[in-house]
Amino acid sequence: MTVSLLSFSSPDLIGSAARSSVITAFLVFIGLCLLWVFTLATQDDDPERLYVAGRSLPPGFNGVAMAGEQITVVILVSLPGAIALFGYDGVSTAVDSALALGVFLLLASRIRASRRYTLGELFSLRAEGPGTRIAGAVVTLCIAVPLLMVQLRAGGITAALLIGKPTETAQVVCTVLMGFLITCFAGVADLRGTSFVQVAKVPVALATLAAVTLLALRMFDWSPESLLSAAMDKSMSPDDYLSPGLWAHTADLGPLGTISDHIVVILGTAMMPHLLLRVSASRDVPAARRSLSVAVGLTGLFYLLLITTGFAAAAVVGGGQIGAVDAKGQGAPILLASEVLPHHSTGRVVLITLVACVAFLAVLTAVASVTFAAAVSVTRDLLGQKVRVRNAIGEPAVVRLSVVALCAVSLLLTTAVHRYPIEFLLAFSLSLAASCVFPALVYTFFWTGFDRRGLLWLVYGGLSFCTLLTLASPVVSGTRYALLPEQDFNLFPFHTPGLVSVPAAFLLGWLGSARPWEPSVRNRRTALGEAGDQGHALTPGRGTPRAGMAPDRDGFTG
Repeated sequence: MTVSLLSFSSPDLIGSAARSSVITAFLVFIGLCLLWVFTLATQDDDPERLYVAGRSLPPGFNGVAMAGEQITVVILVSLPGAIALFGYDGVSTAVDSALALGVFLLLASRIRASRRYTLGELFSLRAEGPGTRIAGAVVTLCIAVPLLMVQLRAGGITAALLIGKPTETAQVVCTVLMGFLITCFAGVADLRGTSFVQVAKVPVALATLAAVTLLALRMFDWSPESLLSAAMDKSMSPDDYLSPGLWAHTADLGPLGTISDHIVVILGTAMMPHLLLRVSASRDVPAARRSLSVAVGLTGLFYLLLITTGFAAAAVVGGGQIGAVDAKGQGAPILLASEVLPHHSTGRVVLITLVACVAFLAVLTAVASVTFAAAVSVTRDLLGQKVRVRNAIGEPAVVRLSVVALCAVSLLLTTAVHRYPIEFLLAFSLSLAASCVFPALVYTFFWTGFDRRGLLWLVYGGLSFCTLLTLASPVVSGTRYALLPEQDFNLFPFHTPGLVSVPAAFLLGWLGSARPWEPSVRNRRTALGEAGDQGHALTPGRGTPRAGMAPDRDGFTG
């Protein structure tokens, strides 16, 4: 048994009279975006200019681009729908996502000071050797590919709704076509080029969400109380709409499952590999901090608008109609845009077109950022030791080929499983980032005793825990919303493994490094602690440069 994301009887959201105008404007927008990206593409062979824009992006500009990294198509179309359908539970997810940059702020200065920008390079700060770099590349790919599949899937669904053909065949065709366009974009883009597109996306997305929300508020005489009351009345469960637990995926153990979800969303969103490239593009550590301050403010505004858009969708459209079009509410923004203005007005066509263009920009930039970060990791970490391969065709060419290969693999996998609900892969990616990346970076920057064995135990142990617990969770079997609803090997009660996998990863990292069962290692750790951290290359402004290395403006030697 498979679950179709959209109903075959879904209503025509645009209407035949307006459809041609919307699609024409949408295609023109796509063409202009691609043309702009090709003009922004750098021809420089310097890898650092390609990967991190020569570390030259101004704080304000980079901060807006960092906020743009948070505006993904999954967030844009899923969160308003989740709020419209599930009320409080959807709002809590939005708040968790907004808090993620605050967590990233705790580590951003040290990441920028290290002058490293892939997970493999950051892991090698405490533990040199190809094994640590390979571990970083493996984690990056395991995070990126599921994330790309969900993004491409959401983009295909949005495009199918836009053309008024919400069938499985139309979804697949739209996913493939958008996948080809995005591959072209990602294949020529670099961090500087995507930064300009991210910066352009932020005001367009904020203005569009604000316009839709204000138009919905106008229908209720500019009264937020009336809008919220209507959202409750038109929801699937008015009495429980503003209480936790309405979401059907809530685990039987209640609060523990909610805590697990909070851990995964906050830590996972903060530890995405493409954010490492973004913060590394700052001029120095103070610039990185200022960039994050700008990003936190804009991201908070974005999520506030998303929350109001979700309530507006519930009030204007109603939870029943949103759920009939899409069981997870991914059609809520377009449904809302199609209802806040008269059906035969030009303004309605313009508004729907704007929503579609923002969704396309979100798909374009999100897929490009994730793919580019993964390709850089493949080039630097997996192929970093094979100098002859990189020198034969050039490192930039290797990155481009890696980008195309990753996009092709993700698109192939997405179309192969189009009949199945794969939205849980987003939570899986976030779980991996929370369980493998966050503990490893915390130990790397704050514990001098962290070594190679501890790192490998942590990374591969966290990866194993996330995979096994997800396979044994309700999102894969045993429930009506599962990947395999007719099967039942549901042994783990939570639909995200963070409550178990994150502490387990920390424990494995400590056990592998400290090895308390070995007296010699215990004595060595004690001696290290007494000696302090003096002279360690990780501490900005301290230490003695090694041969052939000079400190940069941040005071870090590397």
